[in-house]
Amino acid sequence: MKRRNFIKKTGVASSVLGFGSFSLLNSSLTKVEEDAKQITILHTNDVHSHIEAFSNTHAKYPGRGGAARRYAYINMVKKENPNTLILDAGDAFQGTPYFNFYGGELEYKLMSKMGYHASTIGNHEFDNGIENIAAQLAHADFKLLNANYNLKNTILDGLVKPYQTYEMDGVKIGVFGLGIELNGLVSKKLFKETEYIDPVDVAKDTVKKLKNEEECDLVICLSHLGFNYSGRKICDVKLAQQTRDIDLIIGGHTHTFLEKPSLIENLDFKNVLVNQVGWAGLNMGRIDFYMKKEKASKETLIEL
Repeated sequence: MKRRNFIKKTGVASSVLGFGSFSLLNSSLTKVEEDAKQITILHTNDVHSHIEAFSNTHAKYPGRGGAARRYAYINMVKKENPNTLILDAGDAFQGTPYFNFYGGELEYKLMSKMGYHASTIGNHEFDNGIENIAAQLAHADFKLLNANYNLKNTILDGLVKPYQTYEMDGVKIGVFGLGIELNGLVSKKLFKETEYIDPVDVAKDTVKKLKNEEECDLVICLSHLGFNYSGRKICDVKLAQQTRDIDLIIGGHTHTFLEKPSLIENLDFKNVLVNQVGWAGLNMGRIDFYMKKEKASKETLIEL
């Protein structure tokens, strides 16, 4: 099967993890041809060590969230479609006593148990220092991805990859990570010699590799840049506008609750899906790509 010869139709659903049931914030999955290949993306961001559900008496989120519900939902979706990729956009650490006591060990063990494939580095991953990230990676059966931090002079050199590729049902998927500027946000003594590189330039170079060298059919960015800012500060919306060939940006950092993904035009005037599902493990995003082989077409059709 030749790469990049797919028409892509996309269905979107964001699942609310609460009260032991799973409702949909939105669902517009369209009927597709029987021979289309379905690739399901499940994603979280900014879970912030919320291992347990919120209490039933919580004023805003009674009974919602929790790793157990997320695990049950993931298993349900994987039973429906084994070709499911599970991703996280950073800040798995910090926010409850579980992190204070275990430093991220429990978070990474649970993510591994749930079958996560990859995560990116959020700023709060550095809260116990860069050495702690390296120590906790011993408990991770998933990839930690970042392409725009130069980690060569740090303990994370060789432990963090810029991107990873996955193949599901003949569809090759490239996933890469981007992180926010740490200066002014995280103490220098915590991130040490980590160097921040412009995420737009890095994204352009990384996507070229994924499309031309790795021959990926889908390209996904795990971003901890934030959804949207006024001014010149780079964010997911600006990243989509200033690049090409990214199909999906899964965002984090700003704890933005999007009821459905935003459609942002890229440099080629093609739509990029940009999604973020809040924080604390309250929601899990779901994106379904329906890939149909075409001999001569590289068109992307997005129906929401």
